[in-house]
Amino acid sequence: MDVSIVIPTRNRNELLSRTLRSALRQERVEFEIIVVDEASTDDTPVLLASLQDPRVRVLRHETARGLPGARNHGAELARGEWLGFLDDDDLWAPDKLNRQVSAARAAGRDWSYTGAVNIANGQIVHSGATPAEEEVVSTVSRYPILPGGGSNVVVRRETFAAMGGFDSRLANGGEDWELWIRLAEHGWPAGVLEPLVAKRVHASNMFGATERIVEAVTIIQQLHGNPIDWRRMHRWLAERYAREGRWLSVASELAKAAVLGELAAATVLLPHLRWRLRQTLGLRPAAARASSDGRAAMAAAWLREFEDIEEATDV
Repeated sequence: MDVSIVIPTRNRNELLSRTLRSALRQERVEFEIIVVDEASTDDTPVLLASLQDPRVRVLRHETARGLPGARNHGAELARGEWLGFLDDDDLWAPDKLNRQVSAARAAGRDWSYTGAVNIANGQIVHSGATPAEEEVVSTVSRYPILPGGGSNVVVRRETFAAMGGFDSRLANGGEDWELWIRLAEHGWPAGVLEPLVAKRVHASNMFGATERIVEAVTIIQQLHGNPIDWRRMHRWLAERYAREGRWLSVASELAKAAVLGELAAATVLLPHLRWRLRQTLGLRPAAARASSDGRAAMAAAWLREFEDIEEATDV
């Protein structure tokens, strides 16, 4: 078997349904799916019991263990040569696993990453460039440069096990970034630069999450002793607060970035401001505009299969 897909979930049955569909539609790769149900009390058990697909296994935790623990437990039961972790509110392009595994095998690497977009209300609200391999290796210890969170990276199962999996001390966030740091120390990744991951921006994954990331940064700095690139971090945090509509926090982070010399940080917020304004006014997404390198258009093409996108927007 090529890949074991581990999907932790808790009380998100409506979001999980489409996430599972994106996992089950992976092409040209042999895979299994291990859903780790973290003591869900909604209709998640009903949804999982209704699945009639031998590729799906369900692991139920009667007491939630947290995201790192859930992922690690799923990985312990995996049978694939590679591991792919998919959050229960994210989506994958149909060729994601095949392209990442193929790239890693061709380059003789133990892990692979790809690009990502953020979507909300049928619109791509963020579509940044995917970093080159050398930039990932040189930067990831100081800044979470890979987009898409835990749903991005594919790693060889033996490598993941040898490294001890996700760090349970980071149960409130940052566990994916901390693993990337260790993977980069282990060896170079294979990059697939097109956007093959979509993160769905919604109420239950926004509020409070940014504070947890700030806490995680402190823990990661203590664990690895690496100086954090706070100039970029403040800019990144400002973007996250903008998605949450928390403008006082946005202003605070932009001011901190400016003090450190990141004077252009405010320009990256314009797409978020446009999207937030249209959302507040109850307007439809803006007219489609192709991004300069076609990233948004590429993601929109496969996202339409899930009816989660209306128009590709230059963001």
